Amino acid sequence: MATLHFTKGQGTGNDFVLYSDPDGRMPLTAAQITEVCDRHFGVGADGVIRAVKSSRLPEGAEALAEDPAAEWFMDYYNADGSPAEMCGNGIRVYVRYLLETGLVELADGDTLPIGTRAGVKDVQRNLTGFQADLGRWRLDGGEPLVRARELPVARPGLSLDLGNPHVVVAVADDAELDAADLSYIPHIEPAPANGANVEFVVPFEPLIKDGVGRIRMRVHERGSGETLSCGTGAAAAALAVRYWAGQGAPNQWRVEVPGGTVGVRMFATEDGEHVALSGPAELVYTGTLELA
Repeated sequence: MATLHFTKGQGTGNDFVLYSDPDGRMPLTAAQITEVCDRHFGVGADGVIRAVKSSRLPEGAEALAEDPAAEWFMDYYNADGSPAEMCGNGIRVYVRYLLETGLVELADGDTLPIGTRAGVKDVQRNLTGFQADLGRWRLDGGEPLVRARELPVARPGLSLDLGNPHVVVAVADDAELDAADLSYIPHIEPAPANGANVEFVVPFEPLIKDGVGRIRMRVHERGSGETLSCGTGAAAAALAVRYWAGQGAPNQWRVEVPGGTVGVRMFATEDGEHVALSGPAELVYTGTLELA
């Protein structure tokens, strides 16, 4: 048996088990990750985040080549044990964990580069929590048809790449959004080679208030099922609605998810448009768990 010393954290209800392994000596197997994330027999979480130094992983070496200051790598796994490229809520919780455990220091307004499988992401501490620059995004793969249980007909979705894959689907109203049964994996046609997170969105009325766009979203996350929030999914949803709204749509958005509200901001940089995600990050409790 192995003893796992862990911390439970969450960002707008998207919850994670985090543990410290700076030297990369304690990777968990897919079976152990599934055991930890089980909500009946384990701790219960949407995923596991290992705090490991970038220099201890092949993917981390790539991060250090991109930015030598990216000392820490977010080694993130979905609840089914599969590795994931990025997690917008997870990276905020991860930075809070690094701070609270004394692994890093970060003053308000300062930025910390974090290595991920989707490249280096900069996270800034601010008065409302943390803001993560998710980097460049792109449209990817056209408009596949999406079928979801309890939605009457297939809907066209918009494929976006934010370092991880997303398909965003607009629904008619709040009732339709609430009726969708996302305990089942939505069917995407044609199927993405590596799967995708699927976001279902409906705009508020009015869509724009005080210069800020407003939408509601639910999500089925690849490898985890329906979650209370998905950070990169919220960014993808805001980008999709801005794309559909056309010229004059704002670059500031508030996205309401079942677990709360996050902010999304699009902004220009020298290497193209970036999208940033802001919101709370909380550590809930610490504990130990015996793993087979």
